[in-house]
Amino acid sequence: MMPLLIRKRRLMKIQLLTIGKEDPANFRNGIADFTKRISHYYPVEWKFIPASKTKPGTLEKEIKIKEADSILNGLKKEDFLVTLDGRGTMFESETFSQWMQARANESVRQLVFLIGGAYGLDDSVLKRANFIWSLSPLTFPHQLVRLILAEQIYRACTIIKNEKYHHA
Repeated sequence: MMPLLIRKRRLMKIQLLTIGKEDPANFRNGIADFTKRISHYYPVEWKFIPASKTKPGTLEKEIKIKEADSILNGLKKEDFLVTLDGRGTMFESETFSQWMQARANESVRQLVFLIGGAYGLDDSVLKRANFIWSLSPLTFPHQLVRLILAEQIYRACTIIKNEKYHHA
């Protein structure tokens, strides 16, 4: 009799990629807390790309192009890139959890959520994106977006596992 081969399923990794500085203390604890909670479901990491240093008079387009180079050079071909942009698709939390589960079911190796710089994202990054997601049509400070993003990913994980956080 042939031995039964058990194929170990690889967990999807989540990378939270952002342009800018590390988080100030008033946001750091909340972001760290939700990141730790996410790690119970998926390997997760934050990666910071420094904002472009500019001279007075530098055009927004030049800044976005410089940041795009840093972003695109850091991605792997197989990374599933989700850019956060106000013009993207909006979800309810339950629908977002289904969307995340679908990525895991598709055996996505690394799901990268990208928060752009102060001027947004260059078209080259949006063209590379596998999905464009809008948290809201409102504009938020980057640190608050980081907190909201981490919380929504954690919420999606608990919905997928049918845990009580979502309606607690």
